[in-house]
Amino acid sequence: MEKTLRKPPENLEMIKKELESKNKELENAHAELKALQAKILQSEKMAAIGQLAAGVAHEINNPTGFISSNLRTLDKYVGRLIDFIQAQSEIIESLNAKQALEELKQRRKELKLDYIIEDIKEMIKESSDGADRIRKMVQDLKTFSRTDEQEYKHADINECIETTINIVWNELKYKCTLNKEYGDIPLTKCYPQQLNQVFMNLLVNAAHAIEKQGEITIRSWQRDGLINVTISDTGCGIPRENLNKIFDPFFTTKDVGKGTGLGLSITYDIIKKHKGEIKVDSEIGKGTTFTISIPVVEGI
Repeated sequence: MEKTLRKPPENLEMIKKELESKNKELENAHAELKALQAKILQSEKMAAIGQLAAGVAHEINNPTGFISSNLRTLDKYVGRLIDFIQAQSEIIESLNAKQALEELKQRRKELKLDYIIEDIKEMIKESSDGADRIRKMVQDLKTFSRTDEQEYKHADINECIETTINIVWNELKYKCTLNKEYGDIPLTKCYPQQLNQVFMNLLVNAAHAIEKQGEITIRSWQRDGLINVTISDTGCGIPRENLNKIFDPFFTTKDVGKGTGLGLSITYDIIKKHKGEIKVDSEIGKGTTFTISIPVVEGI
């Protein structure tokens, strides 16, 4: 009878441990599902932003085309008007009509025609350059916004970086001097739009790490069948105790509402998808360097 009475506590202890173990498994599964759901939502959000950006880019592209075309035509017309004015002046001067010539010179001076002629040329040039910049930015925006395009294709990693810089330039230009040291690297098969997202995350994080003014340096090179990219900043640095956590989902040191903690987690997943590695080296008060290495993939 005594043995029978002692057994229930042992069984209860075993049941308790088993329940604790199952509960832990459920907690881990819940955390994984939560992280997966957040990443899916992030992916859907990026796809929606991509569709919106593509639509905006298309709407901008049409009027920009008209502006560029009109500026080219205007440049030709102004050139002919200037030639005609110059021919008039030369003809009047050849007629030796001194009084008329003096009056025209005086009128030309009062109207500041010489200044206007030079200024018109410069204005047309600046406007044409501006239209070209808009067209380039629109093209980069359309390229960058294809987040739903999962095409695995050959791409130039240096071009991917340049496209991303143009997109995030507003985040960088007030905070840093940007140094670019691109190496001679081969084309590689990859998911270019996903790598664009990687570079965007790292560049924006680098800018946020700089409080006032600093430097961001981007380097690329090839070695031993790997394409390597480093993005370094002279920002505040990452505490040593956080270095092992920064790629975890939802981990962030930013204030509430300023970061989801998913950027570096998604970055890590994308690099792993490319069978690559991402490493981080940081020192408080001196800055942080992220190093990405992905294998060169050849073939058709």
